[in-house]
Amino acid sequence: MSEQPQYPQQPPQQQPGYGYPQGGPYGYPQQGQQPPGYPPPGGPYAGQGAYPPPGGAYPTGDPNAPYGYDPYGRPYSDKSKIVAGILQLFLGTFGVGRFYIGHVGLGLAQLFTCGGLGIWALVDGIILLTSNDKTDAQGRILRG
Repeated sequence: MSEQPQYPQQPPQQQPGYGYPQGGPYGYPQQGQQPPGYPPPGGPYAGQGAYPPPGGAYPTGDPNAPYGYDPYGRPYSDKSKIVAGILQLFLGTFGVGRFYIGHVGLGLAQLFTCGGLGIWALVDGIILLTSNDKTDAQGRILRG
């Protein structure tokens, strides 16, 4: 019989930085070692959660602008211009869109004139949907 060649049990030792990574099994760093090229765990955002802390505080910290400010520094309203426009288009003869945003006087005028025979309500609904500077009764810009 011919003799089988003997294979070494361990791979030959190589210089650090060449071939397979050095360290623990399968290239993982040993316990207590940090992988090269990565910062230590923690950093500037350590301990901060993904959500703001509870407590009922306003998202912006300003009770006069609970939904923040627009690019011009004007506070956003809690009312939506899309909801106001849709209400004005479908129920504008009763002034519902204007009542929704707090303009009671215009709402009553539309109610008593049947929305200007429907023409005023239609135009007002389109303007509410397309305008970017309509405000609620408190003078805050409607959210889009």
